[in-house]
Amino acid sequence: MAERIEDRLKVMIVDRLMLNVSPQEIKDEDDLIKTLGVESVQLMEIVIGLEEVFGIQLGDGEFSAKKFRTVKNIAEVVRSKNPSA
Repeated sequence: MAERIEDRLKVMIVDRLMLNVSPQEIKDEDDLIKTLGVESVQLMEIVIGLEEVFGIQLGDGEFSAKKFRTVKNIAEVVRSKNPSA
């Protein structure tokens, strides 16, 4: 079975942001800003990771901190941009 997008995102987020947690500790619904102390600059790093890992491009108007606060929300963005991910 293929890995869930959410699980792939967690690994990418922990790696790119050098977080001191394991990907398994992050829940799909966790608020990354409140739970992990992710800052807005780091959210942009996640966007860059999406482009590299999932091959999706986000336009200037498509990024909002609200959309990128949880792994679940980020996965929805990935699915909307790349249904085959």
